[in-house]
Amino acid sequence: MSISKNHLKLITSLQQKKYRQKHQLFVAEGVKVVKELLASTLEVHTLFCTHDFLAPVDNVITISDKELKKISNLKTPNKVFGIFKIPKEEALKNDELTIVLDAINDPGNLGTIIRLCDWFGVTQLVCSKDTVDCYNSKVVQASMGSLTRVSVIYTDVSKYVAETKLPIFMADMKGENVYKTKLPKEAILVMGNEANGVSDEMKALVNSTLTIPRFGDSQQTESLNVATATAILLSEFRR
Repeated sequence: MSISKNHLKLITSLQQKKYRQKHQLFVAEGVKVVKELLASTLEVHTLFCTHDFLAPVDNVITISDKELKKISNLKTPNKVFGIFKIPKEEALKNDELTIVLDAINDPGNLGTIIRLCDWFGVTQLVCSKDTVDCYNSKVVQASMGSLTRVSVIYTDVSKYVAETKLPIFMADMKGENVYKTKLPKEAILVMGNEANGVSDEMKALVNSTLTIPRFGDSQQTESLNVATATAILLSEFRR
């Protein structure tokens, strides 16, 4: 069976956020990512597989390598392309270590931060409404399956932070040395936009600021990538 025109139209439309939201579907591809999603509670809409990939689901369409290349977003397509149903957002929790993202734009950064949350046992990631969509195909690929184990919630982050009873920390170049700061087990950690940092509205709600000191002799590096900074700070919170 080959890919129908309707399938092609749907796949193309899912590259845009408004159609992902309209259809409540997203795409994922590659053996590792798709296997992770299949092992989760996510529902499959359709899988497109080459002959050498066996999928334990009903909605499977076998396609050629040429057809896979036609629909793939990867430079090197890898055996399977899946359409999955977007799950319902979970309710916000206010009693555990939580990352809040303020206008993160880069899909690779968001995907990596989702993986970091999974690695460090952070089950909730709260995103501003102008943060890149977690079901963007580049985010899905970068998260490498961790998207199934981390609850990603889009909301008014200023309102969420204003109402929490947890201590609120923010990454900032002029903050307190994270290696000399006693950190609580439950807290909110706010990470800001790649170019502009945390918004002024959010800064007004923060209790404490943290910085990762620079040890290199060269003073040319202005700052760390937001995903790298998140990794270091999460490591300290979990120490």
